[in-house]
Amino acid sequence: MRIGQTRYADGSWENVSETPGFLPEKANLVLAFGERRVLETTSPYEHLCRLYPTAAIVINSTSGEILADKVSDNSIVVTAIELEKTAVRTVQIDITDHKQSSQAGEQIASSLDGDDLAVILLISDGSVVNGSDLIAASNRCLNRLVPVIGGLAGDGDRFERTVVGVNQNPEPGKVVGIGLYGQGLKIGHGSRGGWDVFGPEREVTKSSYNELYEIDGRMALDLYKDYLGKYAEGLPGTALLFPLSIRITPDSQPLVRTILSINEATKSMIFAGDIPQGARVRFMRANLDRLIDASATAAQTSLQQLGTTPELALLISCVGRKLVLGQRTEEEVEVARDIFGHQPVMTGFYAYGEIAPAGPASPGELHNQTMTITILSEQ
Repeated sequence: MRIGQTRYADGSWENVSETPGFLPEKANLVLAFGERRVLETTSPYEHLCRLYPTAAIVINSTSGEILADKVSDNSIVVTAIELEKTAVRTVQIDITDHKQSSQAGEQIASSLDGDDLAVILLISDGSVVNGSDLIAASNRCLNRLVPVIGGLAGDGDRFERTVVGVNQNPEPGKVVGIGLYGQGLKIGHGSRGGWDVFGPEREVTKSSYNELYEIDGRMALDLYKDYLGKYAEGLPGTALLFPLSIRITPDSQPLVRTILSINEATKSMIFAGDIPQGARVRFMRANLDRLIDASATAAQTSLQQLGTTPELALLISCVGRKLVLGQRTEEEVEVARDIFGHQPVMTGFYAYGEIAPAGPASPGELHNQTMTITILSEQ
């Protein structure tokens, strides 16, 4: 695996780093993560296509770009990869409504499935896609358990629109699946939140898609405000400090769900992901040190699974974590670098949802408010 990185900022492109022997014309996969308005004004595909003529070029908008151990805004971070022992295939699906998410997941899985499929990287529109349905359908339509990782595109903290594209300039309503094939590709992944849970576990007694109406028979927003106390006055902004832990089934791993908005008229809360009726939930609160420690744990977990020296690390964290951590945001990237050392090459972005298995033998799932790390190496 040979890797080169470039960056666009302040109106110009610059080369950042290259591993020994990297040749742009031999890259077969390019990942370009950029601020949405910068992507729309620069239209980077034509430039990247000239640099990497034989590569599949995937571009998506973010809520912050990760390059090495730094986090930036208003830039485009490009990582070009020459996979020497790994084949690459891509598929792009158009979607206009969240109800089409399952069908999109089925199409992606059917297009990319194969006996030597090692991993699927999903980069999805983050505004209209139901990430839970997209991933569940992808898992269901694969012939065997294959890691599904990736993220939902971001749009800063604006939540206006997100853009994604493969081999084109990115647009709203696109879902891109990237299949990597071959026994020589080794993968490790880890995903951790680091939030503190408090209060008893309760049952979701009324919900619809991602809108939560009742918990244990009480109006969800009323109960939530009781727990927030003085912080309730700052809603919906303070909701980022108090996400929800959810177990879809009694034996499933807890997931974290970000609260996007509240509805005072219906006393409900809208989340970045499904909140199924019958699920079990607990309230959570921010602990900045534990959020940063969780990134280190995710990095350690990925290393334990990989069992060798990683060459590439893909870090996808949540916009909610970035807003909560504030000036300490870069620390969660720096601790991952401390765990990995000078290798691997690191890239990534802040997302509207993170996709990764919850454990070493689990299917991919939608996470919120986590740091999700995938590391890769060719043997």
